[in-house]
Amino acid sequence: MTLWPHRSLPRKGFVWFIGTTAVLLLLPILAVLGTQVLWGLLPFMLIAIGGVWLAIQHSYRTGQTREELVLDRDRLQVRRSDPGRPVREWQTNSYWVRAAIRKGPVEDYLTLTDGQREIELGAFLTPEERRALRDELTRAIGRLRP
Repeated sequence: MTLWPHRSLPRKGFVWFIGTTAVLLLLPILAVLGTQVLWGLLPFMLIAIGGVWLAIQHSYRTGQTREELVLDRDRLQVRRSDPGRPVREWQTNSYWVRAAIRKGPVEDYLTLTDGQREIELGAFLTPEERRALRDELTRAIGRLRP
């Protein structure tokens, strides 16, 4: 199973959004074209467009996060890759693994534990998706047991 965050704005939509934002911000600038006020407003317009640009680019970078789960009778392996960070892996005997929802930094914090170590799973998912994932993992782990 592979988990990744959903990004609803495709690259083509990003171009349209930035273009539309720039055009809409230019409309008030047209009223002050040829005056000294233009030079006072122009930097703020550029800062606004640049800020939106950087925020969406950051969202695309964080959207490259991946969590891969491999589950069989002998082991459960979780491999998490984040952009700019080394890959983190966790492996344990699948017999002892439990998926649980508990109070944490996000609503319906999903964790996997083997009794010794606990790891977070799917923090980028919605609370509904985390609950559904917990149910699916619990069923899959239960099917592996004799």
